[in-house]
Amino acid sequence: MIHTKSACAALLTLGLLAGCTEDYLDLQPRDAVTTETFYKTETDAIQATNAVYSQLNQSGMFNQALWGIGDIMSDNSNTGGGGAADGIEFQQLDNFTIPTTNPLTTGHWQRAYLAIGQANQVLLRVPDIQMNEALKQRCLGEAAFLRALYYFYLVRGYGDVPLVLTPAQSPGEVANVTRTPAAQVYAQIIKDLTDAIAKLPATDYTGNDVGRANKWSATALLAKVYLTQGDMPNAAIQARAVISGSGKSLWPNFADNFKVENENGRESLFEVQFKSGLNTYSTDGPGFIGNDFWGPRFIYVVPAGGYGFNVPEPDLVRGYENGDTRLDATIIRPGFVYADGTVQPATLVGSPNGYNVKKFFVGKVNTTIWDSPLNVPVLRLAEMYLILAEAVGPNAEGLEAVNKVRRRAFGLPINTPSARDLTAATPNFKDAILQERRNELAFENDRWYDLKRTGKLISTMRAQGKAIQDFNVLLPIPQAEINVNPNLTQNPGY
Repeated sequence: MIHTKSACAALLTLGLLAGCTEDYLDLQPRDAVTTETFYKTETDAIQATNAVYSQLNQSGMFNQALWGIGDIMSDNSNTGGGGAADGIEFQQLDNFTIPTTNPLTTGHWQRAYLAIGQANQVLLRVPDIQMNEALKQRCLGEAAFLRALYYFYLVRGYGDVPLVLTPAQSPGEVANVTRTPAAQVYAQIIKDLTDAIAKLPATDYTGNDVGRANKWSATALLAKVYLTQGDMPNAAIQARAVISGSGKSLWPNFADNFKVENENGRESLFEVQFKSGLNTYSTDGPGFIGNDFWGPRFIYVVPAGGYGFNVPEPDLVRGYENGDTRLDATIIRPGFVYADGTVQPATLVGSPNGYNVKKFFVGKVNTTIWDSPLNVPVLRLAEMYLILAEAVGPNAEGLEAVNKVRRRAFGLPINTPSARDLTAATPNFKDAILQERRNELAFENDRWYDLKRTGKLISTMRAQGKAIQDFNVLLPIPQAEINVNPNLTQNPGY
């Protein structure tokens, strides 16, 4: 979906989220499409819903900002790149010297609110369209799920954020919004997800609809929301529902999750859809930039030569047990042989230990296309097992849940007890689960949020020698937004 700029563009994202009675889609000449003329048909409803998805694969979300926040700001990885002058915006995150003008944290806010504005339009206007009722409910359920997803990333990152649930009627209205307490934002997220669960189909989609959210996408996200809030009983209920009701199953091999041919497959609950096709640099194209951005620098196993960003930390590598297949599926190490015969060296520019991310490595799509078609998972069945285990603790149910994930990691039958199993005697069970999450979900944009919710962010990063301050548990509110809305307060410390 191609989005036009509205007359409210000077208000940046909070202006865009209002819709200001302008168009979201280049479906007709710009002066011919408004909210009054567009939301009329079933096709309009579907296209408007599609637009809400489109911000997920942009630079402010899963194509750049979220791996900067989720992994580089954690103990999983460091900036890498070409040196002191390269990737300054990532270095600021890595070193916790984040200005209020950082383009990654600013872009994240803006893209999320643009999508929320689009979701608000769907939820307001689609109910009045005369169309197939089941399809109408699906569109409304998708919009509710996506609004919840965007707010989930915002509230975890920035804390109190403006909770805007309807399109504004004027630029002035948008420019005066204030921040909403995080507890209220979470309450709305839960409400949206509950609504989505009731409206969305319980089966996977086919054909051109593959990749849309269904009931189990919303249920899985709700489990994660409850986990983040520390509501373990409800987290267990929702994770258990996904495990028993979704029809999903673990891939036999962990690495199967990260193959183009397995996208939206047996373990997937929701993933961001990517499709390659650019032969020029762009962080907002249709494909995933991680293939080139994370590829080893200057050994030319990816189309643009490799940028070498998001380099795994040695501590992450050491955290995998001997025999854990997730290590080789997640991290390229010295001696790895690429398809063209190139051997990973012992050290590279930006990677003194010779490490790079393997999990999303595709290689050369062809000789000119530099972006990647590989989707990025947001919710997988394996995480539901880990949520269940964390939520119920080391009882029989919790141990069996985490051990299914571990057995798969060690190449063992997932339903057969093993010497690799955690047991009721495992010391520090919650820490053991957190380590399993790290090993399972590395580079899936989760680690910073996991360290935050478990109260381990500050101590973990200081142990790595990072000059993190207590206030760095929140991201700065973008200065560009404060400039146009003096009612937005800044997070302490920034």
